Amino acid sequence: MGERKVLNKYYPPDFDPSKIPRLRLPRDRQYTVRLMAPFNMRCTTCGEYIYKGKKFNARKETVQNEEYLGIKIFRFYIKCTRCLAEITFKTDPQNTDYECEHGATRNFQAQKFAEEEEELKKQQREEEEMNNPMKALENRTKDSKAEMDMLDTLEEIKDLNARNAKVDIRELLETYHEDFVQELIEKQKDEEAIIQTVFQAEVNKIKRLDDSDEDNDDEIGTIRTQNTNSTLPSKRCTDIMLPDANEPSQKRRKNVDKMSLLSSMVKVKKKPSNAENLSANKANESSNTPKLPSSQGGLGLISNYSGTSSEDDS
Repeated sequence: MGERKVLNKYYPPDFDPSKIPRLRLPRDRQYTVRLMAPFNMRCTTCGEYIYKGKKFNARKETVQNEEYLGIKIFRFYIKCTRCLAEITFKTDPQNTDYECEHGATRNFQAQKFAEEEEELKKQQREEEEMNNPMKALENRTKDSKAEMDMLDTLEEIKDLNARNAKVDIRELLETYHEDFVQELIEKQKDEEAIIQTVFQAEVNKIKRLDDSDEDNDDEIGTIRTQNTNSTLPSKRCTDIMLPDANEPSQKRRKNVDKMSLLSSMVKVKKKPSNAENLSANKANESSNTPKLPSSQGGLGLISNYSGTSSEDDS
């Protein structure tokens, strides 16, 4: 256990490093590494899509005779997951990216191609301007004219937007107020129509109760429905605030109802008959006669006992 943690090894005095054979390996030696696909690709053999980030057991080697500013370029070999065809790609330190070499085509490269084309055009233009000063002057005038045209179109767009976006607060409030008033009027009309229909139905059906006499205990009530469209005028919702012409008859009905309720609650006390009076008087007299206390003592009791025994013998 202590040996694996030792940093310095023991070298004997007679150690000669020249006697150790040097390991000779080829420069293009391949190593097995574990990596993930650096970009989305499609296999050219079977058409299988390989997404970015898929893991592979790849072989790695150093590309001979290719460098970028002293940076080595490495090549990787992977196999398709479907047809096991070999796919190769290598590093691209100039663009900080990877370059697909063989066995597959890279997907989603439209933006990259557009940027490369734009960069190429820019380089060609710079070369032309360096060699031809008249061409540079012509390009500058074209650029200034295009810039002025763009500014004019931008100003027109701004004017159109401002014209469409111009809002008058007063007009907006007036339109809102008109809509609000119109909505209130419509609601009021609807409410009046509902009230008229309800009151019309109540006018058509009137509930009447006949007056009951005080002497009769039986209540005689009849409900009569009478169509009064020809006799009674149409009522409005404000008629309830006016004095009613039938107010005396209503008061009379209320008094009659109160009298009927009182007659049902009050009971008449009946006069008792003569036989009942006699029995009640006798009961009162018997209850009112006082009982004489026994003041004779023991002698009286003995005399009473002797009297009763003599009566029994006779």
